[in-house]
Amino acid sequence: MNTAKQLSARERINALLDDNSFVEIGALVTKRNTDFNLNQKEIPSDGVITGYGIIDGNPVYVYSQDSSAGNGTIGEMHAKKITALYDLALKVGAPVIGLIDSAGLRLQEATDALNGLGEIYQKQAMASGIIPQITAILGPCGGGLAVLGALSDFSFMTESSGKLFVNSPNALKKNFTAKCDTTSAKFQAEAGNIDFVLEDEEAVVEAVRNLITLLPASFEDDASYDECYDDLNRLVPEEVFTDKDTSRILKEISDDNYFLEVKEEYAREMVTGFLRLNGMTVGAVANRRAVKSEEGELLFEHDGTLTTEGCLKAEKFVRFCDAFHIPVLSLTDTEGFQTEVSEEASIARAVAKLTFAFSSATVPKVNLITGKAYGSAYLAMNSKHIGADMVFALNKACVGMMEENEAVSIIYDKEEVDLKEKALEYKELQASAMSAAKRGYVDAVIEENSVRKHLIYAFEMLFTKSIPAGSGKHGTV
Repeated sequence: MNTAKQLSARERINALLDDNSFVEIGALVTKRNTDFNLNQKEIPSDGVITGYGIIDGNPVYVYSQDSSAGNGTIGEMHAKKITALYDLALKVGAPVIGLIDSAGLRLQEATDALNGLGEIYQKQAMASGIIPQITAILGPCGGGLAVLGALSDFSFMTESSGKLFVNSPNALKKNFTAKCDTTSAKFQAEAGNIDFVLEDEEAVVEAVRNLITLLPASFEDDASYDECYDDLNRLVPEEVFTDKDTSRILKEISDDNYFLEVKEEYAREMVTGFLRLNGMTVGAVANRRAVKSEEGELLFEHDGTLTTEGCLKAEKFVRFCDAFHIPVLSLTDTEGFQTEVSEEASIARAVAKLTFAFSSATVPKVNLITGKAYGSAYLAMNSKHIGADMVFALNKACVGMMEENEAVSIIYDKEEVDLKEKALEYKELQASAMSAAKRGYVDAVIEENSVRKHLIYAFEMLFTKSIPAGSGKHGTV
């Protein structure tokens, strides 16, 4: 049930859409089933309000589950309203936004309810990569409904009222709610199941509106642009690139210093998110070594290695960008793979997925090497070798097989030579940005303060990039 802090299903839609833009579809649809005690119950709109409207000039389709009508449970007609909404959205090429607040499947309708949920799954699968799908969890979202969020491109959740789970905490072995509330936004965000966590419904609605303005309406739309009033040749302060938190670098180079981070609480060693360059939406992937609070307190520190979770986080994001023709920018600062037993069981498969995502992406791809770029970990981070269109490196960047001191200790093992001198020689010849540029693996070695303009010009040059579709159906990695 709604609390004082929660909005009704209709109020949520009105808050989400531009004023007076909502057009309801299927307002008179209600349940057909009268089994058990359903004939005694009136469920207005069968527990879900569906329709379309406008967000800042962008058409969207939206459904909002009504917990005051049959607890928002999914029955036969409830599901038909949602699948019909998807059919319309696919026809016109517009995003679908789902506002989830449901007690689950309607037990009185049993297999009809299961059939309905399965049909929603199918529509979501059909829409994947065709239109953006956004889910906001504003109340309970349990059991099979949890899959709705996972099938979406982006999911939002409130800290206060959102509950996401497949099994309740008390049903999990050796667990109970007081010990670990697995339904909480914090738990689900850290597990990577939620992209954005916000304080309340008003904040979620505003964040969804903001995301819609960044995304194309469909895979055929190229209108995810905005007027740029920022200086295209604006110099970036050099000290920014000493920050180990690369989200701050991305914010600094973006138009009006705007950066929207995705999955901020998950795999924090890898940054994913959206920025704008000359008004164009660009997807960003970056290695990260530290996270600090606004007050400068160190919250997270990493050694610069690739991890399984970080690779999978980046891989999913790159595939989304490629599906919707959003250019990709990567910031590389990695020196290998994390050396832990748990990682050894999964890291190769995760790196393969990331490598495949970058390699197979046909959108414009630009890589900026900001620090260390060593070994096959560097290869997987959108390097020239796997298909990056343009690669820039800062003067301080290191590009090569490994750190120079480690390399010479192996090369000159059991030989009496001046290792310091050989290390300097190795760095100059085999482990510097300049040596990589001489071999054509880096297109330009640039100064820190010129990064913004170089990236803008590179993406402008690549704007008309076109690659013929392959002859196969799809890859299998």
